[in-house]
Amino acid sequence: MVIVIVLLTVVVFFVVDLLLRLALKNREESRLKKERAEALDTGLKLDYTEEAASLKRVEVESPKAHILAVDDEPVVLESFRKILTLEGYSIDTVETAQEALGLVRKHDYDFVFTDLKMPGMDGLDLTKAVRHVRPDIDVVMITGYGTIESAVDTMRFGAMDYVEKPFTPDELAAFTSKCLIRRQDRIEKETAPRVQLVTAAVEESHAPNVINVPGGIYVAPEHTWVGIDITGEARIGLDDFALKSLEDIKDVDFPTQGSHIRKGEPLFTLRRGERTLTFPSPLTGKVTGVNHDLTYYLELVTRRPFALGWICCLEPTRLSQELADLKIGADALSWYESEIRDFWSRLTTLRNAEDEGERATDTTPEEAQQKGVELAWSVFGDTFVGTSNAGTPVS
Repeated sequence: MVIVIVLLTVVVFFVVDLLLRLALKNREESRLKKERAEALDTGLKLDYTEEAASLKRVEVESPKAHILAVDDEPVVLESFRKILTLEGYSIDTVETAQEALGLVRKHDYDFVFTDLKMPGMDGLDLTKAVRHVRPDIDVVMITGYGTIESAVDTMRFGAMDYVEKPFTPDELAAFTSKCLIRRQDRIEKETAPRVQLVTAAVEESHAPNVINVPGGIYVAPEHTWVGIDITGEARIGLDDFALKSLEDIKDVDFPTQGSHIRKGEPLFTLRRGERTLTFPSPLTGKVTGVNHDLTYYLELVTRRPFALGWICCLEPTRLSQELADLKIGADALSWYESEIRDFWSRLTTLRNAEDEGERATDTTPEEAQQKGVELAWSVFGDTFVGTSNAGTPVS
C-alpha cells in the first residue's frame, strides 16, 4: 500500500510539473505574440519614406531573422507583415525591386522575399542583383499559379527556394522556418571550424564547426588518431576533423587481421559510392583486431569516435620511435589550426567556383549538396591523405 501511495505521489508530481511547464510556456508565447502585435501596430504608423517611398517596417525584439519582402501587390505585403511579425521576424516591405535594391545596399537582411512578376525590374533581375551586391543574403521567390516553372528556373541564378501564393499563415510560417534552418545550416558549414581541447572540464562538442582534440590521444598527419592501451596495443580511428569534413561515409574496408603493416602503408579505406579514401598506417605493427561493429553500426564512427568508433588495433613494433612523429593534447592545437586553415582555404576557393558553375546549370539544391560533399572528399584526400578516388585519381 505504501509503495502504491509513493508511486501515485511521484506520478502526480510529474503531471503537475508538466502542466505547470506547459502553462508557463503558453503564457510566454501569449506575451510574445502580444508584444509582436503591438510592434506591428507601431511600425505601420512610422514614416520611413526617406529610405523608400513604399517602405513599411516592423521590428521585434530578438528577431529570428531580418526579412525584406518585395511585391507590387500591397495585400500580399500586408500578409507577410502580419504573419511573419507574429512568428518573431523583423520585416521590411516595399512595392518595387528598385527600392528593395537600395535597401539591400544599406541594411543587413537575412532574406529577401521577392515577387517574380513585377513591372520594371522583375524578381529574376533583383535576384541576380542581390546575389551580386550581397551574396550573404538568401533570396526566396514569391510566385503565383502558372509561374512555378519560372520560379524554379530562378534558382539557377541564386534563389534559395520559392513560395507559392496564395498561402495560409501556417504555410508561410512553416516555409520561412524551413528556409531559416537551411540558412543556419549553410552558414554553420561555411564557418571555418575552431579547435577545442577535450578535458575532464570541457565536454566533446557535436557542432560541425567545432573540432575536438582529446587530451591523451595521439593524432597523425593524415588525421587518424592513436590511443595506446596499458597493454601497449594501439587503437586507431579517424580524428574529429576528418569525421566532420567527410560527410556521408557509407562503408569501411578493414585491414586483414594478422597482417603486418609498415608505417605509411595503406591501413583502411572509407567508401562513399565510387569515391574512396585510403588512410595510411600511423604506426608499424601487426593488425590484432578490427571493429566489426562498424559493419552494422557505422554511426559509431561519428557518434562516439574515440570510445566505440575505433577502426582497428595494432601491436606496434617501433612505438617509441614512431610516436615522435605524432601530435598529442595541447601541443596539437596550433597544428590543427594550421591544418584547418589550409583545408578551408582550398575548399572555399573550389566551392566558390562550383557555385558559379551551378548558377549557370539546372542544379537542384539536393544535387548541389551532394556536389559539396564530393568536393570535401576530394579536397581532404588531396590535401592530407594523398589517395582520393572516384574511378580515377583526383588531380
